[in-house]
Amino acid sequence: MTEHSLSHMAAAETSAPRLSALLSQDRLERAFVVLTALNIAASLLSERLGAPEPLTLLFNLLAYFFGGTFGVIEGVKSLLEREINVDLLMVLAATGAAIVDQWHEGAILLFLFSLSNVLQNYAMDRSRNAIRALLKLRPDKATVRRGDSETVLPIEALQVGDVVLIKPGERLPVDGEVVGGSSTVDQSAITGESMPVSKQVGDEVYAGTLNQNGSLEVRVARHASESTLSRIIKMVESAQESRAKTQSFMEMFEQRYALFVILAVALYIVLPPLLLGVDFNENFYRAMVLITVASPCALVISTPAAILSAIANAARRGILFKGGAYLEQMATIKAVAFDKTGTLTTGKLSLTDVLPNGIARAELLRIVASAESRSEHPIALAILAAAKAEDVPIQAPQDFEAIPGQGIRATLDSARILVGTERLMRAEGLTVPPEIRAACDKLEAEGKSALIAYHSQLGWLGVIGVADTLRPRAAEFVQALRAEGVQKIIILTGDNRRVAEAVAAQVGADEVRAELLPSDKVTAIKALKQTYGKVAMVGDGVNDAPALASASIGIAMGAAGTDVALETADLVLMADDLSRVAYAMRLSRQARRVVMQNIAFSLGVIVVLVVSALGLNLALPLGVIGHEGSTIIVVLNGLRLLTYR
Repeated sequence: MTEHSLSHMAAAETSAPRLSALLSQDRLERAFVVLTALNIAASLLSERLGAPEPLTLLFNLLAYFFGGTFGVIEGVKSLLEREINVDLLMVLAATGAAIVDQWHEGAILLFLFSLSNVLQNYAMDRSRNAIRALLKLRPDKATVRRGDSETVLPIEALQVGDVVLIKPGERLPVDGEVVGGSSTVDQSAITGESMPVSKQVGDEVYAGTLNQNGSLEVRVARHASESTLSRIIKMVESAQESRAKTQSFMEMFEQRYALFVILAVALYIVLPPLLLGVDFNENFYRAMVLITVASPCALVISTPAAILSAIANAARRGILFKGGAYLEQMATIKAVAFDKTGTLTTGKLSLTDVLPNGIARAELLRIVASAESRSEHPIALAILAAAKAEDVPIQAPQDFEAIPGQGIRATLDSARILVGTERLMRAEGLTVPPEIRAACDKLEAEGKSALIAYHSQLGWLGVIGVADTLRPRAAEFVQALRAEGVQKIIILTGDNRRVAEAVAAQVGADEVRAELLPSDKVTAIKALKQTYGKVAMVGDGVNDAPALASASIGIAMGAAGTDVALETADLVLMADDLSRVAYAMRLSRQARRVVMQNIAFSLGVIVVLVVSALGLNLALPLGVIGHEGSTIIVVLNGLRLLTYR
């Protein structure tokens, strides 16, 4: 495997000129392969027809030039960096064949070696398609409203605060906030969500997403170069350029192994003729076969072929690994720590219980919602949202007062309304009846916030329950982690213990550590690492940043548009989907299996070919076919991960 082939696979295109340059070099390499084959054919034909020897030699030299140019360039580069790569081994083998007047076999070696590189580049190009697809998602221009006029501008010219007009069927050019119109937006390219998401005024939208059936006016929130899409492109590029531990080892191994092969072949060239009296030319030819089949092409490419394919697979599903090392480590995780709020739960309060006391349920909800209608507190907003969803009529109170940490006072139809905690009732000189207190205790035991409702004319109206609701199927996804071999699942939260334990009971966590500061979470992660080894931390990437950084793998969930998450975490889930943690583990394990398959196969082929070269007089062209064929098989096996589900 050549060094320039590896560089092609490791680098993702970040600009049109860079992509164009890469494609130009690919085209040149393909053209050189064809010209090599044509000159080999011309050489054979001229020899058969008895043409002058200088003409045959010219065809041979041209075949060597076109077949060996890129190998020589990369071989020289490696020598200047005091390294030895596979290209150098191939060039030396072809040069040796020419020395013993085996021009045709040397040319065939260069032809098959360069053809192998072209085929590898073509195959590995599929793993770069994730980046190319992302680049295509970004429009070049946008329609901007400035004053009373509309102007079409390059997206690089857009300023924060500009209002961009998005028509049905257009992709959004920037991250921003909807300030006019409504529509549904396909966010699958960014978050991996399968269903379109409804967007209204005030909602956030992302560059690269597809507007569907309505028109939108979007206020630009970030420059084009700082959009979520741009950062995703940079992250996947960085991940493809980084090295997994196995890959780094293989690259170090290549240097030492290549040096060993050269020294061993040099000794093989000299010693048998001196000590055993064998024919020098025949022995030299055998040495050239040996240097060819012993080259570790398939071994070197075995890891990047699989790792890059897995990274591309994950990226298409909104799972962004920041490097091959994290992809490898994901398979070794034995303990997972979850933040609670915004991770296992939605992070948004909702009405869960309406427990009336002597009145109709709808009436209790009507009175409480009306009393809370002037409040901006998250609890009040949850109650109002539920009342609107049930078409409960809401009237504005005559008077309203919020008591921080306790609840609200309001006047409704000349009656005094209290909605809040038992502490508020005591402050108002009221004693909460046992049945009301029992209802509160029950809700609080379930991890919910209980609000008591009192009416100066009707008395105790009942109890309202509000909670940060669990994500749908959260328990199922936690169990999926256990199925992947996770031994310990723990919740780390700054929330109170009663609420945290209620969530733990619902999802099936093993342990809860509540009322923690960010530094306490870091301490807990370190303790887990001492007990279980590799530990993953799943959080929202904001207040969990220290814990994410200290875990073996920090996983930021629902991170689309979140700067801290994209910077801090090792693995970023663009959507609020816990199932992707288990998917990332399965993908990691599959990638490791493919890498091991590739390494075992590559080593096996090298052993068989070396034995055949030494003991069975393997011909050079057959050795090249076996050697390069094994490399192609390894690449194709790695590319299977692109379609893994």
